Amino acid sequence: MSLVDLLPLTLAARKPARVEQRLAHGLTLRWLAEGVLRIDPDDALAGHLLLSAGVHGNETAPVEWLDRLLRAIVAGTLRPRRRLLLILGNPAALRAGTRFIEQDMNRLFNGVPRDTSIAEQARAAELEEQARRFFAEADGPRLHYDLHTAIRGSRFERFALYPWHPQRPLSAEQEQRLGHAGMQALLCHSQQGHTFSAYTQATLAADSFTLELGKARPFGENTGLDLAALDQAVTGWLHANPLRPGTHRPLRFRIASSVIKHTPDFVLHLDADVENFTPLPPGSLLAEDGDTRWTVEQANACILFPNPKVACGQRAGLIVVHDPHGTR
Repeated sequence: MSLVDLLPLTLAARKPARVEQRLAHGLTLRWLAEGVLRIDPDDALAGHLLLSAGVHGNETAPVEWLDRLLRAIVAGTLRPRRRLLLILGNPAALRAGTRFIEQDMNRLFNGVPRDTSIAEQARAAELEEQARRFFAEADGPRLHYDLHTAIRGSRFERFALYPWHPQRPLSAEQEQRLGHAGMQALLCHSQQGHTFSAYTQATLAADSFTLELGKARPFGENTGLDLAALDQAVTGWLHANPLRPGTHRPLRFRIASSVIKHTPDFVLHLDADVENFTPLPPGSLLAEDGDTRWTVEQANACILFPNPKVACGQRAGLIVVHDPHGTR
């Protein structure tokens, strides 16, 4: 298999026969590690783009999208003019078809103490180093989209999460770019996170986002997901096209409260199939954990990422509210 087969190679736990491949249309592909491929155009324009997917191994739609993107590049139908790094985040979980093997890897970045004898912790360290090397030579804009799908359905099928950083407020340009990419909603975090995108933003000065692209489904079951706008936005960025004005901007949300599971007695008072961004009635009891109770105090509140099965100490849900003025 050649380097265009990054996904089949990763799923088969195989190395390519050659780690470098020169394409006739002025691009060089380099296999850097399992699931990590770099693409360099001849006479590249300023700008580095990191696209990652599969940090959770059961979130296959973004992985399939990256596979199609790479095949378009090798076929010559997409010819990047900026440098590109593709990462399939958690190969072992992708092969197993599970969210993770031992630990949720997207809670292991950005300063989390690590025991590298644990596979996901070692992989998180490797991905941080790959991203650091890639962006270290950047002489222009740095952009990172970490692509996911949600455990549950959502009233907004495609939405973005912007990591918090005290010196990097969301720019109007990046908000507009998210609209071009088809994002219907945008949540700005209010405290430091430990996701892959939080790391690349905080440490590597990239414009970084987690993009949620529909619901988690097995390989081959994502045909109903419309990612045409993301195709166009990423292609435009790789071609260094000017950002066109007048696009629809995503609805802005902010976090009102985090629901943290402290003990095994935690109870979430929501239906098992409740969707992301479902409205929460003011005054309703959302969750209990021993003597701790979470009651909805805000008008126009919604639930995001409800998951009572997380480990103790982790977030079991977010209460978010519409933030039309874009405050942080």
